[in-house]
Amino acid sequence: MNLQTPVIQAGSIFTRYASRLEKLGIKTFGDFLYHFPFRYENYSIISKIAELQNGEVVTIQGGVADIKNEYTKKWKKLQKATVSDDTGSLNVIWFNQPFIPNIIKKGDKVSLSGKVSSYLGKLVLESPEYEVINPQNPTTIHTGRLVPIYKVTYGISSKWLRRQTHKLIQENKQKMIDYIPDLIIKNNNLMDLKTSIEQIHFPDSAKDEQKARYRLSFDELFMLQLSSIKRKTEWKNNLVSNPFSISKYQTEIERFWEKLPFELTNAQKRTVGEIFKDLSSKNPMNRLLEGDVGSGKTVVASIAMYLAYLNDCQSVLMAPTEILANQHFETISELLKPAGVKIGFATGSKKIDIKDFDILIGTHAVLSDKINYQNLGFVVIDEQQRFGVEQRAIIRKKGENPHFLTMTATPIPRTIALTLYGDLDLSFLDEMPKGRKFIKTWLVPPQKRDRAYDWIKKQIVENKTQAFIICPFIEESETLQTVKAATKEYEKLKKEVFPDLKLSLLHGKLKAKEKESILENFRRGKTDILVSTPVVEVGIDIPNATIMMIEGSERFGLSQLHQLRGRVGRGNKQSYCLLFTESKNDKTIERLRALETIHVGAQLAELDLKLRGPGELYGTAQHGIPELKIASFSDFSLVETIKKEAVKVFPNLKNYPLLLKKIENLNAKHISPD
Repeated sequence: MNLQTPVIQAGSIFTRYASRLEKLGIKTFGDFLYHFPFRYENYSIISKIAELQNGEVVTIQGGVADIKNEYTKKWKKLQKATVSDDTGSLNVIWFNQPFIPNIIKKGDKVSLSGKVSSYLGKLVLESPEYEVINPQNPTTIHTGRLVPIYKVTYGISSKWLRRQTHKLIQENKQKMIDYIPDLIIKNNNLMDLKTSIEQIHFPDSAKDEQKARYRLSFDELFMLQLSSIKRKTEWKNNLVSNPFSISKYQTEIERFWEKLPFELTNAQKRTVGEIFKDLSSKNPMNRLLEGDVGSGKTVVASIAMYLAYLNDCQSVLMAPTEILANQHFETISELLKPAGVKIGFATGSKKIDIKDFDILIGTHAVLSDKINYQNLGFVVIDEQQRFGVEQRAIIRKKGENPHFLTMTATPIPRTIALTLYGDLDLSFLDEMPKGRKFIKTWLVPPQKRDRAYDWIKKQIVENKTQAFIICPFIEESETLQTVKAATKEYEKLKKEVFPDLKLSLLHGKLKAKEKESILENFRRGKTDILVSTPVVEVGIDIPNATIMMIEGSERFGLSQLHQLRGRVGRGNKQSYCLLFTESKNDKTIERLRALETIHVGAQLAELDLKLRGPGELYGTAQHGIPELKIASFSDFSLVETIKKEAVKVFPNLKNYPLLLKKIENLNAKHISPD
């Protein structure tokens, strides 16, 4: 079967299974080879029947002396077989698999793998994996080896996937051409491609599986890194933008700098320098600015927008939510209106009639055809992963290749950022403004819950402050009864714990206007405690809120807990974060305690990456992090090795047509700012 052939076009059983296979990411026959096992059953010990012991997991191979279906007293079907080798015989039992005697016949030589047990004083093999041994090709794939176990879906079993994958490998392995340059394979002691594909699915040993996994992990990260470098190079070489003059407006910039109501951090000064250097280039800037909530990203963006204004260019800032857009509007207006900058505001709920502006701030409404951009030179996108490729392409076409600055408060480990966003220049705000107090964070033991409630009540009454109480879910779960749900917890807190305080409830199922009303009342101090799900994670600024209490904290990653913690500490009062968990797992407790001492999001994200892996850390749909098939971003040494190799090979990429084609295919699927 040709590896490029779509499964749906293959006819027979594959056409019927196409939609199921697509759920597993298998669309072509080549995808079978890259649907890797997530674990292996070790059936590699092949024993003689006379040497078997109760409790062993083994493989036996012998002839079938007898096999039949039997009915028990309750009319359930039992499959019984007797298998013999040159040392003895063994009874084998399966339950409710009446088709087995049609597959295994008397006289066949079989390989059976499973656990040996005792029944009425005799050893038996109960419900083993099985396969009939072909005398012409005695290789086994379901028994007698390290047996691959795959992620499956309804109607698709590991055994079926194993059979198809083995067949495809045997038919195509001689056609597999290595696309990684020979020098890189040699320098990094990599297994060749066809051997690695065979050994990842059907390893001869654990050592061979590890070598295959390393090679295929190398490939995956190497391709990501090279494709990023290629996109970045094309952006720099193929696009011409309007360079901003800095020296011409040095006096105005210095005057603006002096009038800022605060002193910039060293990180902000460094980042502004990096951005100004980009903006003065004839190539459009394409930079990612990462920084914790409160690190001053908006101020940095404002300074860059002021430079655009001095150069007679318009700027636009696009935010994912109306709440976040409004926050930016207030902050930027306060900074730039005194300098004579005209600032517009556009959201979906506001009628668009904007004709004259220097800076336009809003949601996706800034893309409207009704808005007339005169000379758009600078685009700022906040929380870029929440916008699709089409939206970014539309805003870019509103100007002549405007400069791009994308911002995120999502703590992305540098390892991931440098790999995924290699096409972007990166700036990190790794310093908080002077005077900003760390949020005191405590992991509270269950026995101190009532004391914590009393402390919260005292803080609210005596210090006139406000509190968030976060629950992981909206409704109760039958399977997770120990995890507190927002709706039930709200009722309990309102009636039993804080009857004298004003509480409100916020969650994702509420309509947009209801959410806005609840948040506005909380912002104005009409509510003392906001009970909520994690919908408050991004873009909510309540300066008077100083307490963040999180239920079921073990269900969140450190990065998300850090984001939630960032909802308080927005004013000049000391703020607090209280973490609750019912877990008694030592590793869980140790992980949560990290928040008591680490206050930098990138450091927490790096720790979470090591402890939990990128899949759990982000969730690919929410944060735009691609799901790796086999590699891990937490393999820091491999990532560093690959970055060096990618930089070395890129100048000569045209000499490797197969590699170049694969990178172009990967870039065609990539969501990038253009």
